[in-house]
Amino acid sequence: MSGHGGGSTLRPEPDKVLQDIADYIHSYKIDSPLAFETARLCLIDTIGCGLEGLRFPECTKLLGPVVEGTIVPNGTKVPGTNYQLDPIRGAFNIGTIIRWLQRGHPSDNLGAILAVADHLARQGQPLTAHEIQGSLALLNSFNRVGLDHVVLVKVAPTAVVSKMLGLNRDQTIDAVSQAWVDGQSLRTYRHAPNTGPRKSWAAGDACSRAVNLALLVKKGEKGLPSVLTAKTFLFKGKPFEFQIPYGSYVMENVLFKISYPAEFQFHAQPAETGKTAEDIKSVRIRTQEAAVRIIDKQGHWTILLTGSDHAINYMVAYPLIFGELTSDSYTDASAADPKIDALRAKMYCVEDKGFSVDYPDPAKRSIGNALLVELNDGTILDEVEVEYPIGHKRRREEGTPLLINKFKRHISHYFELAHQQKILDTVSDATSFAKMPVDKFTDLFVEP
Repeated sequence: MSGHGGGSTLRPEPDKVLQDIADYIHSYKIDSPLAFETARLCLIDTIGCGLEGLRFPECTKLLGPVVEGTIVPNGTKVPGTNYQLDPIRGAFNIGTIIRWLQRGHPSDNLGAILAVADHLARQGQPLTAHEIQGSLALLNSFNRVGLDHVVLVKVAPTAVVSKMLGLNRDQTIDAVSQAWVDGQSLRTYRHAPNTGPRKSWAAGDACSRAVNLALLVKKGEKGLPSVLTAKTFLFKGKPFEFQIPYGSYVMENVLFKISYPAEFQFHAQPAETGKTAEDIKSVRIRTQEAAVRIIDKQGHWTILLTGSDHAINYMVAYPLIFGELTSDSYTDASAADPKIDALRAKMYCVEDKGFSVDYPDPAKRSIGNALLVELNDGTILDEVEVEYPIGHKRRREEGTPLLINKFKRHISHYFELAHQQKILDTVSDATSFAKMPVDKFTDLFVEP
């Protein structure tokens, strides 16, 4: 007979990745003016994108308290609504409106950060917009794993809000380990034929889980020290690989979606042809491997917000036909126009190896795309190539005024002109804005 010994019950030292994250959150000092300024723009743009999401009933029906009519004293206020919720439900609401349109958000993580900050400020803690900017600046892409990327929308905010809630380094390690072991989402809902609206609220769900896990650890819940290195589970002992150390790189290099509400893989402006879509014989989209793999989709697309924003040929066809691409371009009514599918059928993607190499390069982070249009009469128009879209770091000076204009459009749907100006004056003065209490900032966006 042979026997097998059970696993050791001795708890090991926490995984290095967990310790590194906790050390980063508790000890790293953000001293980059660019990171703070980009975080300010990120906060402004994110709130604007959330307000835009509220224009769609499919989004608003998911919002509010679990029990209708509940108002939580000192609770989180949800921008653009009159809801005041517990911070867990508040994180879901804010995270959902931010992410709903998929195409315009710069930070999924703000759902958790703003919900906790607003709640703490209403309890009397002197939190200001500076803390929000600093928390955003700390966010980093911890790793790319084979699960849906919202796992990082759970891990990163868990680390950040744990510090905001007063947890110490060891408790942050426990909280982050809980975030890693928490049941993670599969990517099924982002890929045909199962693409569905869950991808629009998945980040809100992750934000709410992040806040919940941090609060549980605050109450004494222990962590799992070897969650990432346990040999028989998720990563099977394989070490993580990091492209760059934690710092302010990610915030400094935020890619804002300014010109078009679309996946970043298509932000190339087609040439003016003087022709209609019926005159086009073919459209070649030269792009990166990521675009070919993720958003090169075929087939009829008329399901509201469940796929057209992740279909590169839809995002090229629509502006070629109508001369614009806005949030309303993704509705059922817009997608039902038969001219769109007719033109989509004439499109094809090819990978440009150079674009693929430069796409993840930390020194470039380019989003290269090119369009080549051939007409029915045999005319081949000049190819249009854009390597760095207007929202790229390399074009920040050029893009910032356009980003503010985008924000102006978003707030114009909700507030009278005088209040719009009050909001703009507040967010435009970086010095006074940084000193503004978080709850006073959120109150600016409460439904009138």
